Amino acid sequence: MDIPSPEKIVPASPTAGVDAQSNDLEIKDAQLIFNSVWESLEAEVGRQNLRFPKEIILLGGAPGSGKGTNTNFILKARGLTCEPIVVSSLLDSPEAKKIKDAGGMVGDREVIGLLLRKLLETQFRDGVILDGFPRTKVQVECLKLLVSQIQSLRSEFYNTPLGIHFRQTTIHIMVLFVDEKTSVDRQLKRGREIQVYNAEVRRTGVGELQEERATDYDTGLAQRRYRVFKEQTWDALQSLKEIFHYHFINAQGDIREVESNILGELQYQSTLELDSRTHDILRVIPVASEIIVHARQEMVKRLDAYAVENAELFAKVVSFIDKKIVPIVLRHAISGVALVNTEEPLLDDPLCLAMLIDIFSERGFHAVVDLHRIEVPEKFDLATGCIKCRIKKVYRIQIRFQGSEIRRG
Repeated sequence: MDIPSPEKIVPASPTAGVDAQSNDLEIKDAQLIFNSVWESLEAEVGRQNLRFPKEIILLGGAPGSGKGTNTNFILKARGLTCEPIVVSSLLDSPEAKKIKDAGGMVGDREVIGLLLRKLLETQFRDGVILDGFPRTKVQVECLKLLVSQIQSLRSEFYNTPLGIHFRQTTIHIMVLFVDEKTSVDRQLKRGREIQVYNAEVRRTGVGELQEERATDYDTGLAQRRYRVFKEQTWDALQSLKEIFHYHFINAQGDIREVESNILGELQYQSTLELDSRTHDILRVIPVASEIIVHARQEMVKRLDAYAVENAELFAKVVSFIDKKIVPIVLRHAISGVALVNTEEPLLDDPLCLAMLIDIFSERGFHAVVDLHRIEVPEKFDLATGCIKCRIKKVYRIQIRFQGSEIRRG
């Protein structure tokens, strides 16, 4: 992907006034901040060890949108096993506390430094969720510069023994969104639930107290928190929409609806995730989702063609299924799995096998047929010790379907 350089983003017009000068200064600061952090990091760990995650998911969401609730589901959907990196927690790390204890502020430079070092941990090599980044324009520009550096590293090491450690990094922006009313209602509901829970902990002494935030008890503060999100985090993530893979998740509904929306956004996308050279090699193999789009219609066409163009053969296959297979299937109605071994010569014709599979598919079954060739001794030559065998063909047909649910009271 092409990452715009900072120079391309700076307003070019000299008549843009003070705002343009401010924007220019801010972007140049981002360049200085990033370069300073990068040079320090390279000197510390070595260029060959600057190995960043294969996938970075930037998770943003309005207050009450369910980021905490859905993080584990997103991790599972992407096959990730590591804990998310919560940027606000990094600011409470020992490193950040040293800065604050020395009288310093944890600004953008410190955030970028802490974050880049965290991303280099081996547990995040396959992928990671970043919760709460980026939040400022400087952080947005630093993210672009990071991706540009990752691409440079990949090009540099691609044809070396270290190339496997510098994979193409995919950036996903995932925003869980709810409207202001829903956000405020959920914040206040969470506040009431925490109050009840903490009161019970204080009464019984069992459990740990949960954090009580002022924004969870005051409508005005809850509204302000939502508007801060819209003005800062929302704008920061929106500014990256045209550069990285952007997923807008409607989080208004119940948890199942939201999970369905997440899965819909994260369906298989090899063109986004694979290196272009790898994708070119694999593109001759169709993607499953493309095959199944019109699978039902194509199957119906084939069945109609069998009935018209091969009527006699089609009738024989239907009769074989009805008399030989269906009785066995009926005896396995509870388990939903029937296995049939047959030497039926009709199946020696590949067209008949195709008919059998299509018939079961149309009826709602899943049929798989394996051909096993078994050598059966027929004649033994005493003089030479040779054994003459014939080949017996056995078709093993596995029929799967939704079995019966037996309820025991």
